[in-house]
Amino acid sequence: MKKWLSIAAAIAIFYGVGYYFLDNEINKGTSPKANGTNDFLIILGAKVRPTGEPSLSLQYRLEAANDYLQKHPHVQVIVSGGQGDDEPATEASIMADYLISHGISAERILLEEDSTSTYENLLFSKELLPEDITTITIVSNDYHLQRAKFLAEIIGLEADVLVAKTPTSVEVKSRMRERLALLKTYIFKR
Repeated sequence: MKKWLSIAAAIAIFYGVGYYFLDNEINKGTSPKANGTNDFLIILGAKVRPTGEPSLSLQYRLEAANDYLQKHPHVQVIVSGGQGDDEPATEASIMADYLISHGISAERILLEEDSTSTYENLLFSKELLPEDITTITIVSNDYHLQRAKFLAEIIGLEADVLVAKTPTSVEVKSRMRERLALLKTYIFKR
């Protein structure tokens, strides 16, 4: 019985340390904060509702990006996201429509409409960048940014971040899922 208790305690400690470590890693994602020095902003896609409206997570990303783009008119934006089976259009096209309807010129917007993951968002968006660009700004919800920055680094980009808030209705679930996704990314580099 003592052996099983020792094993259970060791497992609990292992998971506790892992949970704490990954939570700290997620929290590191909110810096360095964007200040307008990068010429390209990439908005990572998120769920689009069947009605064609952005999910609340995507809405917050778009609001943060719109404010930033209004303040920094020299910055171009790549909206990145394909179309899921239950989405009426690509995430990128929904994001572009939102930005245009909020006063961002269509000439400042590039669409990346093929990606289905964060890794692909960044990889396919990189193909739209001029060859000499190696620094970008990434827009996503706070919990998602550390993984996005790590993936950007893997493909040869350095990133600062624009933090979009996370809807309280999905915060716990999103952070739990992100811990596992971040661990997988750290291990497999993808």
